[in-house]
Amino acid sequence: MKALKERIIKDGCATGNNILRVDSFLNHQIDIVFYNEIGKEFYRLFQTAGVNKILTIEASGIGIACITAQYFNVPVVFAKKAKSENIADEFYTSRVESFTYKRPYDIIVSKKYLHKEDKILILDDFLANGQAMLGLLDVIRQAGAQLAGAGVVIEKGFQNGGKTLRGMGVNLHSLAIVKSMSEKGIVFED
Repeated sequence: MKALKERIIKDGCATGNNILRVDSFLNHQIDIVFYNEIGKEFYRLFQTAGVNKILTIEASGIGIACITAQYFNVPVVFAKKAKSENIADEFYTSRVESFTYKRPYDIIVSKKYLHKEDKILILDDFLANGQAMLGLLDVIRQAGAQLAGAGVVIEKGFQNGGKTLRGMGVNLHSLAIVKSMSEKGIVFED
């Protein structure tokens, strides 16, 4: 997505070789007009996949999923990172290692919201090592549901997540794939 690459160059910054800060428009302060364009693009990419639910993980994926869900006219389910009092007693869970926080945690989705009849689109803001996506895929498997595809706004192509998921046969679309980055600049895959 050309507009996304341009926005990353304009407003993003690489801190070292692993961290890309896009918090001014994507995952801290949110540019809703730009999110709308992201939602339209995900709809274009997956509109024929039979999606009836969108699944994401809290917190940064929720906004992207909600904007995109408007185009599909489907609900959004998000995996929580901690069990709270408002989650039913029966839930799916999977262990995820956080790239950003460098620690493991369990994701939780109530069994009330995912079923074997569902065809699910996974959406998230970033894809690095793929641990969050693998956890969401595990939840979908536990529910007996079908994966329609997975979409990420920014993939770090120099890390293994995208390669792993594509190797598993996941229909993965990344709107921008970063080939390399440093304080000197960001290079995208074509």
